[in-house]
Amino acid sequence: MSGGVRTEVDVGRGLVLRNPILTASGTFGYGLEYEPFVDLTALGGIVVKGISPAPRAGNPPPRIVETPSGMLNAIGLQNVGVERFVREKLPALRERGAVVIVNVFGSSEADYVAVVEALEREQGIAAYELNLSCPNVDKGGLAFGRDPDAMRALTRAVRERTGRPLWVKLTPNVTDIAEMARAARDGGADAVSLVNTYVGMVIDVERRRPVLARRTGGLSGPAIRPLAVAAVDQVHRAIDLPIIGIGGITCARDVVEFMLAGARAVQVGTANYNDPAIAQKLVDELVSWCRAHGVGDVNELVGALEE
Repeated sequence: MSGGVRTEVDVGRGLVLRNPILTASGTFGYGLEYEPFVDLTALGGIVVKGISPAPRAGNPPPRIVETPSGMLNAIGLQNVGVERFVREKLPALRERGAVVIVNVFGSSEADYVAVVEALEREQGIAAYELNLSCPNVDKGGLAFGRDPDAMRALTRAVRERTGRPLWVKLTPNVTDIAEMARAARDGGADAVSLVNTYVGMVIDVERRRPVLARRTGGLSGPAIRPLAVAAVDQVHRAIDLPIIGIGGITCARDVVEFMLAGARAVQVGTANYNDPAIAQKLVDELVSWCRAHGVGDVNELVGALEE
């Protein structure tokens, strides 16, 4: 309860978040970097950078470019690897009492399993988010996210190794995102998060070359919000699983839009670069919006579109 408004949301398998505002993987570091700006315990949760079995250097630069109302990135899942994450990052997050969701990435099914098995021995992890949707790597990512059979099998393989809540992050770069959501559900996912970035490209017309070294990247930011909201609505009408909405959120009205479309929680991504305190501000803004509109419980908003 905050300001007279109930903010707790159940995102599956008994995981209840204090509010529906989380930070998106790849936009908030490991959480600790934002500590000067945000009370990590005030958020619903932190989704850390994608963690792989071994450290990754990511893609060569340039790997970020601004676009109208958005950003194109091709970072390539740079991270410290699971051993160093467990040794250096997780203990500090645990000490601070943050709700930690670990985004898991690999180049093969065995990689995903290896990361989860290593993390199963650790305390302080609220859930796993399987990244089956990154467009900026050569192996893994979209290879699983575009194939329902591969997604179902990989999700099931991880499901068999953990009792913790399991989320699957979906790509919008498919013909039917609802089909992919059903595959995640059938594999044992407790929730789905959507959307990851859209594949895009920016060309330097003077040099006649792609701006990004990788040629293409993932488009995020306000430019994709209407597309992401439509995807959440589509998935909400197709499956009965909690949805975490992602895509261009910058204010409380954006949060409400995603929740009306069917999301129980949201992740804030690109906006963290413009305002490193935005996630905590959104918690307060959402409460204020609800009070102004006579909403006593944020769950009243979930899927509450008027037909």
